[in-house]
Amino acid sequence: MKVSDQIRLHLEEAISKGDLLPGDAIDESGLSERFGVSKTPIREALIQLQAQGWVSNMPRGGSTVAKMNLQQLLSLWELLAELEAVAVRLACERMGPEDMQRLFALHEQSRQVAAAEDLQGWQKLNLQFHELIYQGTRNPFLRQEVLRIRFRTGVYRRHAFGALGRLQASFDQHEEIVQALKLRDAEAAETSMRDHMRPGRDAKSLNDFILNLPTDLLAAQ
Repeated sequence: MKVSDQIRLHLEEAISKGDLLPGDAIDESGLSERFGVSKTPIREALIQLQAQGWVSNMPRGGSTVAKMNLQQLLSLWELLAELEAVAVRLACERMGPEDMQRLFALHEQSRQVAAAEDLQGWQKLNLQFHELIYQGTRNPFLRQEVLRIRFRTGVYRRHAFGALGRLQASFDQHEEIVQALKLRDAEAAETSMRDHMRPGRDAKSLNDFILNLPTDLLAAQ
């Protein structure tokens, strides 16, 4: 793997995990020391990330983690909900019994985590829950696209999610998905997942979501 690709993947991971937040400057000197390279492969990586919308150039030089405005964020999240819905429909049709049982066991494991309002524990199990569904689609290209959007929107979703304290509600929505999967009802699974992934199931929850977004992470409209 080229060094520029290693740097790109490192930055993507840092952004998706929230180690680098929207608006944070990219430390090119630190990257140069970390990877033992000149600025050339770093700038190659940044050009790729800029093309993908992960970073933005500053007027006086340098790069920052790109911010999204509210319209961009909600548009991406809308697309994410649709892709997740397609994923669970395909998984419902294609997952074998062992894959299903693994998903059901993970769901049961998350029951106590949700009841305890363990946000960190829930986020970990939630990612595993969705990852098992992506794998169940048997479609690596769909998985790649879903993960790309999840990573781009992750920091915004985590902030709003934590502020709203929706662990039990999210568990209940997973329960709806699991029950549909048990019945091999692909249509019901798709509908439940789409509802689950919306930023708000109704006007009030959408308003609460918007109000809880950190304004310093958003770009101007």
